Parts: sequence; structure tokens; C-alpha cells
Amino acid sequence: MKANTIKRHFRESFKSLGRNRWMTVASVSAVTVTLILVGVFMLLMSNFNYIADNMEDDVEIKVLIDLTADEEAEKALLTAISHIPSIATYEYSSKDDELQKLIADFGEDWALYEQSNPLHNVIYVRALNPQETAQVAAEIEKLASIEEVAYGQGKVERLFDALNLARNMGLVLIAGLLFTAIFLIANTIRITIMARGDEIEIMKLVGASNSFVRIPFLLEGVWLGILGSIIPIGLLVVIYNQLYDVIAPRLSGQLIQLVPPTPLVYEVSALLIGLAIVIGVFGSFMSVRKFLRI
Repeated sequence: MKANTIKRHFRESFKSLGRNRWMTVASVSAVTVTLILVGVFMLLMSNFNYIADNMEDDVEIKVLIDLTADEEAEKALLTAISHIPSIATYEYSSKDDELQKLIADFGEDWALYEQSNPLHNVIYVRALNPQETAQVAAEIEKLASIEEVAYGQGKVERLFDALNLARNMGLVLIAGLLFTAIFLIANTIRITIMARGDEIEIMKLVGASNSFVRIPFLLEGVWLGILGSIIPIGLLVVIYNQLYDVIAPRLSGQLIQLVPPTPLVYEVSALLIGLAIVIGVFGSFMSVRKFLRI
């Protein structure tokens, strides 16, 4: 394709936006409103997944070593645990360390047990995949020199089931929202182009090729998508940064944390502008195709 032809396509696409300004405004407005909803839901789901991942990562297995186990037995147990491939990390904590934790958490009354410590030496284990915590715990229970393996059995499974259900529901809602966005935006752009059906038919009758007719409209779809994504991206970036600055300090040290704005807002912005362009091009392509069949 010649450079002059390419310039002509770009020039015509920009001129069309101006000549059909009211339809342009309608298309851009549809893109803007829909992308605001999509962007808000993306940010919500990103934060939910972040919180869910943190909750899953906080699940650990507490392995109580038998009181009769000597140093060699403990070393053998640690070695056996280190060879389990589905374990991400493990940490040994002596009974003296465990007692100090109790004193720090519940007060000096527990200091009475310093002379005769009744606690167990402990190994804290985290599974490589938190969803496999129960399987890892069952595998550890088979090892020697173990008194008990605790990981919140029953509660942990219910937590994972609830998180998985919420994730799946979120994916369904996002898919539904994206489908609605594609339908609304593509149909608005289709109405815009169908109003110019005579223009397309005249170009075909004077001998213009399909690509020559189609490309300016595809470019127009790109511009509509970009213009419609500017306001949603600007609003979401500003509002999310402000919300994070207000809410994040209040959640400091808590299990629930917000996703830091960087790089989240840039990732969501890229997704929104990419989605807008794809939908704009798709709507233009499907609309122009009808008029090329003459």
C-alpha cells in the first residue's frame, strides 16, 4: 500500500469523526460509560484476588515434634520434610521460642513455665500450593517423631472452597460484563456506520476496493475506542490512587491489604484501552461488511 494511500485513510478517518460529530459523541459516550464499569470491576476483582492470595499464603501447618525425640531424630525429621517436593518453606522453632511467643502474646503469667517448659519443639510448614495444605499435612503425618500435625482442618477447606467460589463468580461476572460491553459498544458503532451506508455504496459503485473502503472505518473504530477510554482511565487512576492513600494506612499490619496502585492502574489502563480498540475495530468491521456485499 502506497504512503499516499495510507495518509488518505488516516485523513478520511479523522474527517469522518468531525463530519458525524453527534454519532461520534454517542459512540464515545457508550465506550466511556461501559469501560468505567468494566474498569471498576477489574480493580475490585484484582483486590479480591490479592486479599484471597494473602489469606491462602497465611495458611501454615504446625508440626509438633514428639517430646521423646532426641536431636538426631529431629534432624532426620527436618531432612525428611525438606525432601517433600510440595513444600515451599519450613522453619524450626524450639519449645523455648514457642514459650517466648506465648509470653509476648498473652502476658508474663506464662513466664512461670520457663523453669519447666511443657511445650513441644515445632516445625512450621507452608505448602507450595496453599490449596494442597491438607495433602501436605497428611504426608507429614506419616513421618516419624511427630506428636501432632495441625493446620485448622475443616476450617481451611471451607476457606478455600469459599475463595474458589468467589473467584469463579467473579470470572463469570467479568465475562458477562465484557460481553455486555462488546454488545453495547459494537452496536453503537454499527449504528454510526450504518447511517453512512449510502457513502459506502457510492464508493463501491465507482470501483473502490473492499480494503480501500474498509480501512478508514476500521481506523475510525480505533479512534473511537481510544477517545472513549481516556476518561475511564483518568478517573480510575486518580480515584484509585486517592482511595489507596486514604485506606492503606488504616489497614497497615492487617491481613486485608489493598493492591498497590503501581503497577495495577497501568495494567488495568492497558487492558481498557486494548479492549476499547478491539471492540471499536470489531464493530466497524462487522458494520462495513454488510455494505461491501453489493
